[in-house]
Amino acid sequence: MHSFLRNLAAALAGVLALTGAARAQAVDTGHIQAELVSQEAAVAPGAVAWLAVRQKIDKGWHTYWRNAGDAGEGTKLAWTLPPGWKAGDIVWPAPKRLLEGKPPVQLAVYAYEGEVLLPVPVEVPADARPGATAQIKVAAAFLVCADICVPEDAVLTLALPVAAEPKPNPRWNEAIAATLAAAPKPAGLTATFRQEGDKVRLAITGAPLKGADMAGAYFFPFSGKVISHRDPQLVERGPEGLTLALTPGYDFEQGTPPAELSGVLALEGRAYEVTATPGPPPPGASGLGPPTAPAGRQGLPLTLLFAFVGGLILNLMPCVFPILSMKAAALAGHAHEARGARMQGMAFLTGVLVTFVALAGALIAAKAAGAAVGWGFQLQSPAVVAALALIMLLVALNLSGVFEVGTSIQGFGGGLASRQGLAGAFFTGALTVVVAAPCTAPFMASAIGVALTRSAPEALLVFAFLGLGLALPFVALSFAPSLFRKLPPPGPWMATLRRALAFPMYAAVAWLVWVLSRQGGDTGLARLLAAGLAVAIAAWLFGLGQRRSDSRARFTLMSLAALGVVAAFVVVTVPPYARPAETAELAGEAWSPERVARLRAEGRPVLVNFTAAWCITCQVNERAALATKEAADAFAATGAVYLTADWTNRDAAIAQALAEHGRAGVPLYLVYPAGGGEPKSLPQLLTSGMVAQALREAANG
Repeated sequence: MHSFLRNLAAALAGVLALTGAARAQAVDTGHIQAELVSQEAAVAPGAVAWLAVRQKIDKGWHTYWRNAGDAGEGTKLAWTLPPGWKAGDIVWPAPKRLLEGKPPVQLAVYAYEGEVLLPVPVEVPADARPGATAQIKVAAAFLVCADICVPEDAVLTLALPVAAEPKPNPRWNEAIAATLAAAPKPAGLTATFRQEGDKVRLAITGAPLKGADMAGAYFFPFSGKVISHRDPQLVERGPEGLTLALTPGYDFEQGTPPAELSGVLALEGRAYEVTATPGPPPPGASGLGPPTAPAGRQGLPLTLLFAFVGGLILNLMPCVFPILSMKAAALAGHAHEARGARMQGMAFLTGVLVTFVALAGALIAAKAAGAAVGWGFQLQSPAVVAALALIMLLVALNLSGVFEVGTSIQGFGGGLASRQGLAGAFFTGALTVVVAAPCTAPFMASAIGVALTRSAPEALLVFAFLGLGLALPFVALSFAPSLFRKLPPPGPWMATLRRALAFPMYAAVAWLVWVLSRQGGDTGLARLLAAGLAVAIAAWLFGLGQRRSDSRARFTLMSLAALGVVAAFVVVTVPPYARPAETAELAGEAWSPERVARLRAEGRPVLVNFTAAWCITCQVNERAALATKEAADAFAATGAVYLTADWTNRDAAIAQALAEHGRAGVPLYLVYPAGGGEPKSLPQLLTSGMVAQALREAANG
């Protein structure tokens, strides 16, 4: 009888071992299907059981890695286990890097999408009794985000049988094993870092990196303050490893650099834990240039096609059209001279190709030297932007008839205009490329990205095809005499057209002034405006001199004009340019229902910002819309009060207020009118103008 009972107990334990883990039910938290699963259907005494919190995340939403990046918060687990059982730390799979927000204010986060398993080792005590069933419970706190961020919770349970021998769980054994195998772990890599200028160079070598595919390599730091997560990480290969150029974060800027850099190096399909110490790079960490495109990726013919199409589309970009307007005026002047029009077209093509290849060569050389530059790098320099603005201002003034240069209406400088205007056409092609480069058209971005992973000759060929696409419409027009014959004969209409085409050039000047204001702040803007005034006066003096018959007066006026132009260019090209302040201080108070009631009783308009440090959209809005001069001026002018309801840590009062306004998460922006009544809810994506308008309406309400 006793033998029968023992056998029955063993059989029941076996049944439980095969089904117990599968009995756990998933919990719907709102945007996640969460479940506690086990690699083993039954665990043995003294063994380590691998449990995992499974997250099946709704499409378009994500949760976070241990270091969330610029905003967010990783999953938190609180275990309730039988006596003697112990849970270890989460084994975090390598995350994805996601960009949230829109330029120029973007945040980078390290997150999970779709389905993810977070494995945790659980120690089973040696005295655990076979045949018993352990009741395991974990309270999981998730932060799940899309356009808004919502904290969600789940209490997950699992009945886990204990048996004399461990038994695998057929449903989850392979999945958890694969997650553990792919999880980042130490691999004997040697890593050092040192700061060089505005970059931190992280050099890593070791056997796993020898000959590895390094395209897309990325370093995910364990600390959120050591690097700028938004900036790209430039990769340089070496025979023994690689070097990453990182933008330093707060830990480097506050004066004492960190003693180590720890994190995860993620490659294509693999990830390794890395701990770097300060010092020179180990041998073989660099010297082979950027990663090459792996076999099977976009081939050279397709890249050339994309480059050509991207160059064609570039003609439609707003930053290119003003330059091409000069050539339109020039072609109009050759409407009935087919040979002159063709020569103009070929000179323009030559200027485009030479400048495209020259800029590409400079970019390739800078990257080979380890500089952190990208396409359009010439307009990252405030001095270059300011000089281009002055050149375009001179071109616009020339088109407006303030002064003349030779016989070509689009030439600039005596050396740039010949009798047929060919040097002017060449110069226009060059200027088109310099200004057009930052306007990355569709197809063009892909072509440039691939070009910079190829050999220098192939990369230069790709950039040449970009130039061909950019120049083709104008060159084709210059070789189409049938189109020219439809134009009226030369006459006063040409002067009118010329002056009309000056206005797109003035628009280009305004655009460059705006770019300079973003780069050099108020001081840089003042320098450029003063230099622009000097250039305008110089152009006027030059025009006066051209119209004077007295040679001495003409020489004096033109000399003063030349000095004015030289002085203006010196003013805008001499460093330094200070970085502009990105935000304005906006003093606020802590939110409470009582504070809102008191302010409303006083007849004050109120803006309440329901926010959290982990909310990406909140951080973007605060930088781009709330912490701006326009918003600060609106608060001052209307007497409105700014209240912050910070939900970084759980707060029942804030949760209740959100629920009262039909929200499950942040952000939420409420504007209470001065005259009473219901608050107005602002959109989840703000602009400073939107905030200012809402405050003005609230003050009048």
